[in-house]
Amino acid sequence: MCEVTIDRSPLLPDRHPQRDLFVCDIVDAVPKGDMSSMEHPVFSLSTKPDMRSRRYERGGNWIEISPSRYGLATVHDRDVLIYCISQCMAALNEDRKVHRSMRFKAYDLLVATNRQTSGRGYELLKDALRRLQGTQIETNLRQGNREYFKVFGLIESAEIVRETREGRMLDVEITLSDWVWDAIENNNVLTLNKQYFLLRKPLERRLYELARKHCGMQSEWKVGLGTLREKCGSGSTDKEFRRLISKIIADDDQHDHMPDYAFVIRGSNVVVHRKRAMEEHAVQSFLVAALRLDPDTYALARGAAPGWDVHHLESEWRSWVADKGIAVKDADRHFLSFCRNRGPYDEQRSSLRS
Repeated sequence: MCEVTIDRSPLLPDRHPQRDLFVCDIVDAVPKGDMSSMEHPVFSLSTKPDMRSRRYERGGNWIEISPSRYGLATVHDRDVLIYCISQCMAALNEDRKVHRSMRFKAYDLLVATNRQTSGRGYELLKDALRRLQGTQIETNLRQGNREYFKVFGLIESAEIVRETREGRMLDVEITLSDWVWDAIENNNVLTLNKQYFLLRKPLERRLYELARKHCGMQSEWKVGLGTLREKCGSGSTDKEFRRLISKIIADDDQHDHMPDYAFVIRGSNVVVHRKRAMEEHAVQSFLVAALRLDPDTYALARGAAPGWDVHHLESEWRSWVADKGIAVKDADRHFLSFCRNRGPYDEQRSSLRS
C-alpha cells in the first residue's frame, strides 16, 4: 500500500476572502512598516514565550531588547503595529489628521491582518498587546558628537474600551510609542505586500522585511549568512540557519509563495533578487492611469495652486502616486490636497531662489 504525503502550502489560508463591505476601507489600507523595526531584530521569531534578552550592534550603534513576564513581542505581534501605521499613513495621504492615541475595532484589525475572528483570535490579540507594551528597548542615538541613551516600549499603552457579554473586545485604543510615532511623522515607512500576512513562518516574514528594507526596488542585494542570521534575530547555529533558509528557498521554488523577492544561497552569502518587478510596475501604472478626475476639479485645482499649470501638476501627482504605491480612494480629493501643498507658484519660486 502506497503512503500518500500531503504537500501543505507554506502559506496560511486566506481567512477572509470575502470581506464585509463595512470594513472594506479599513482592510484596503496599504500595509506599511516602520524602517527601524525592519532594520533591527526587534521581534522574536519564536512561537513560544521568548524570555531571552538580545543585543544587536552595527557600526557603533546598538539596540537591546528585553522581555516582560509575557516574553518578547513576536514577528506576528508586529501585525498590530503594521495595522496602526497603515491607518495613520492612509489618513495622512487623504489630508486627515492623525493622533498618537488611536481607537479602532478589533474585528477590523483581525480581518486586515488575516487573523482568526473567533474567541481564540481575540485572546491572541490580547496577548500581543501585552507583549508589545511590555517589551523594552534600549538604544544609543548618535547626533553630531553626542550620544544619547533612550529606553521605551513598542507601544506606550493599550486599552480594551468595550467588551461584549461573551468577553470579546470590540473597541481597542492604542497609544503608540515615540519609536513608531516618529516613523509616521517623518514618513520613515515602507509599503509591504499584502501577501505578507499570509506567510506562515516567522522567519519568512523577517526575510521579507529585510529584503524590502535593503533590496527595495534594486535588482539584487547580497548579505553574508552570519550577518543575515544576526539581522533576523535567530538563535540557531550557523549550520541550522543555513538549513532553514535552504528550506524556505526550496518551498519558494515549488510554490512561488514569497512575495516580491527570491533568495539564493551562494557560498557563504544569500543573494536576494527582486522578482515580478516589471509585472508589478505595469499593474501599478495601469491603476494610476485609470484614475479619473472630475472636470470641475481642474478649476478647483487652479484656485488651490495659483499660477501653476494644473495639467503639469496632474502629471506630477500621478507619478508620485505610482512611485509611492498609494491606494487612492477619492482621486479628486487626493489631487486637490496635492495641489494645496504646492501653494501659489510665485511663493514656490521665491522659496527655491532663497
